[in-house]
Amino acid sequence: MNAAISSLRPSFPAVRKRCSCSLCVFASRRDLLLAVGRPPRLADLYAEVEQARGDSFRPDWRITDLIRHAAHCGAPDPGVVCPDDGPEFTALQEQVRQTLKREPRKKPELARRARRALCDGCTAHT
Repeated sequence: MNAAISSLRPSFPAVRKRCSCSLCVFASRRDLLLAVGRPPRLADLYAEVEQARGDSFRPDWRITDLIRHAAHCGAPDPGVVCPDDGPEFTALQEQVRQTLKREPRKKPELARRARRALCDGCTAHT
């Protein structure tokens, strides 16, 4: 499988540790910091959902914290940044915004617990 992925994206094995969704709740901190930079509008859309629902991307980290951390404390170079300015992403964004107008299906506080710092001495999460 790595050979197949490498032929499509030569930098994949060197950049990310696992094959998964771009913003995967099971990803490592490093992989998530890479993901918020590619494609950046997707991370912003996740942040919009967090803000509207009061929910959290993961019980320990909010996507807004990851975005802020990547911008202020530094993140690995994301390498190839996937374009996200096409009609497909715009349609996804509109669909998400329409869904956010509906009542939530679960209580956000069920998924939350105390957040942890993204790095030692990190002030970006406060």
